[in-house]
Amino acid sequence: MAKKVRKKLEEEEAAAFEFPVFDELGFVTKEYELMGALLLAGVIAVALGLLGWAMSVAGLPWYPPFLVGLAGVIASPYLIRRIRERSSLYTKGDWAGLIALVFFGWLALWFVLLNVSPHAL
Repeated sequence: MAKKVRKKLEEEEAAAFEFPVFDELGFVTKEYELMGALLLAGVIAVALGLLGWAMSVAGLPWYPPFLVGLAGVIASPYLIRRIRERSSLYTKGDWAGLIALVFFGWLALWFVLLNVSPHAL
């Protein structure tokens, strides 16, 4: 008899659960907004990589381009907030992804250009 009661309670609990309504428009809007922010972060990474390469080819030691690039990575979230009006929708994970894209994109482009450039020190 206890098994029947337990089974009946489990069926009632299972029937009481309903999935929340999915907001398709909100989801698509946020994804398009993040796509624009990712493109902007890519442009910032390319600009920082080219700037670091130009400073290195100009004969400066390694630390001024590194510090300028690091300052650019730190300033990139503030720049994205100023340019993208709906950046308040971003979560901490979205910001972490944008910062990681700028940081690793800048370092990768700077190192590749230094290795390819005939003027590299």
